[in-house]
Amino acid sequence: MSVEDDLPHERMDEAREQDWSPTRSRKTTLGEFRDLYLGDSFNTLETALLDTAQLHPLMETKLYKRRWVMLLVFSACSMSNAFMWLQYSIIGDIFMRFYGIDSLATDWLSMIYFLTYIPLILPVMWLLDNRGIRDVLVVGSAFNCIGAWIKTSTADPDMFAMTFFGQFVCSVATVCILGIPSRLASLWFGPQEVSTACSIGVLGNQMGIAIGFLVPPILVPNVDDMDELAHYIRIMFYISAGVATLIFVLVVIVFQEKPEIPPTQSQAQARKVHPDEYSYKASIMRLLCNKPFMLLVLSYGLNVGCFYAVSTLLNRMIIEHYPGEEVNAGRIGLTIVIAGMVGSLICGIWLDKTKTYKQTTLLVYLLTLIGMLVYAFTLNLGHLWVVFVTAGVLGFFMTGYLPLGFEFAVELTYPESEGTSSGLLNCSAQIFGIIFTISQGKIIDKWGTFGGNIFLCIFLLIGAVLTGFIKADLRRQKANLRAEVQPVSTITADVEGDISPPEILKQMKL
Repeated sequence: MSVEDDLPHERMDEAREQDWSPTRSRKTTLGEFRDLYLGDSFNTLETALLDTAQLHPLMETKLYKRRWVMLLVFSACSMSNAFMWLQYSIIGDIFMRFYGIDSLATDWLSMIYFLTYIPLILPVMWLLDNRGIRDVLVVGSAFNCIGAWIKTSTADPDMFAMTFFGQFVCSVATVCILGIPSRLASLWFGPQEVSTACSIGVLGNQMGIAIGFLVPPILVPNVDDMDELAHYIRIMFYISAGVATLIFVLVVIVFQEKPEIPPTQSQAQARKVHPDEYSYKASIMRLLCNKPFMLLVLSYGLNVGCFYAVSTLLNRMIIEHYPGEEVNAGRIGLTIVIAGMVGSLICGIWLDKTKTYKQTTLLVYLLTLIGMLVYAFTLNLGHLWVVFVTAGVLGFFMTGYLPLGFEFAVELTYPESEGTSSGLLNCSAQIFGIIFTISQGKIIDKWGTFGGNIFLCIFLLIGAVLTGFIKADLRRQKANLRAEVQPVSTITADVEGDISPPEILKQMKL
């Protein structure tokens, strides 16, 4: 079949009249092609350009202002759930005394989030593919709200089992929420802002963690009177339940599934796939057979697992060297997350500008390793201001890595569902989070904080090496480029000078 067989008649006539004339105004220049990084070689780019001869004409795309409202509502929901995760561990010594439990039981109030995620992620990914992000987010915010209200009745020394159950219910919400940022960004945002949008979605989770570090030590002071302590704990639980309820109402009323008109050509192409043509099991198998993606799954899990361990055990590490500094332990955690929020936003903007996914991910990974080493060697110096500085540097890179992993995964796995790739990344993170938190806790008990932190540094080094072996096959970028250069290759040959389409490919290889 010739190229003309696939073109509308009016475009065929226009093409004949133009006769590949270079005098027509150009839509895409050769320089723009060279500026867009698509992988490890230009061979794939040549194939992409040649394949455009078989593509349909460009489809309508549109950006809606309300996309920012969707992102804000989601971020608020993620923030509330992340706060629930850390409201126990950052004042773990207080809850140990209040409930009469040991440190491992306190750690499990955080690690239950990791454990719940592992068996539930596959059904939630199926739900995300078949019901969409709105239904999944409604379910997640509902579980978050219910769990928060369960915990309001547990401000009593004999109610540890019930407070653990409430924390478990909140952890179910995490399974629904964590995989949404990249999916939401792809559904609502344009190609030049999708990474930034994903970063902002991740910022909601980080903001919740920041509040979880800061607020509990302020609301629940370390007092000796148990009745007074119960009063403070009850206040914290009621505040968090009220906020979770408000956010649930906002999600139900405001949040929408997707815009009427897709924001990008890649999304427009994805919408053309009939649901009957999609197989969830086949998608999972394709992802598991995608070697670059599986390397990313391992490296992402190692990095984020270390972050979970540091966040969960931060109170124990600070109190060991600086007794009585519960409030400053929370502030150090806040410093980690605030710095990470800045790092996430900067990384997202950088990706939108440069599309250098592998280079940026590898660089941030190596800087995370360096930051962890500096933190490990300076924690016991006896100067809190040094801990604040080193923790901030560590957080900037370690937390800033989170949206990089999401967006890199979407690029490596397009056109598979963003929710599925994000779900597998998070599943890896939860598994390593449990392993690292338990292991580092045992190492701290036996050899101190320095040994525990060096333990994490070893695995960050392994993760950096794995990242270096990832082949950067940016499939989503190729899909958008094919749509953008289609008029060049199929109709008008919008080129520089008198160069014909075949000559473009020759020059781009040089």
